Amino acid sequence: MKIKVLSMTICVFAGHREVYQSGIDTKIEEAINRLLQTDNKFVFFTGGMGKFDDMCSSAVRSAKRCHPNLNISLTLVLPYMSNRLNTDKEYYEYRYDEIIIPEGMDNVHYKAAIKKRNRWMVDRADHVIAYVYREFGGASETLKYARKQGKPVINLASALFTQA
Repeated sequence: MKIKVLSMTICVFAGHREVYQSGIDTKIEEAINRLLQTDNKFVFFTGGMGKFDDMCSSAVRSAKRCHPNLNISLTLVLPYMSNRLNTDKEYYEYRYDEIIIPEGMDNVHYKAAIKKRNRWMVDRADHVIAYVYREFGGASETLKYARKQGKPVINLASALFTQA
């Protein structure tokens, strides 16, 4: 009997809420398409907070349409429960394949929950696609953590900006 080992690639998006650079959507699509050449099953984690995350989510949905032969999933990882999941249920069901709140988040103060959620995503990631152009804030901290953990990082921010 032959045992088949199933592989899966997990990619996390980490970026600032604002996107000031033009052409980032194209860079996101290019980074995702390069990654899609490495495996046949992918899970993309997004925090769903800001313009960069929206652009990444859109690019993943586009990749799913362009590559129906690949198993591609987009997962929204929330730091805590939100009533928006109930009031905007159709919106979330349309945009994401899965919505999760990591275990152990129930006793975390809401101000610390985003940082803990970001670390949870990075800990599970095989790759990080980032848009970090300044050396402070949550996205910068997440990128520094990913690099410290030895995760492969693609930072799409322009060389004109300071790289975190």
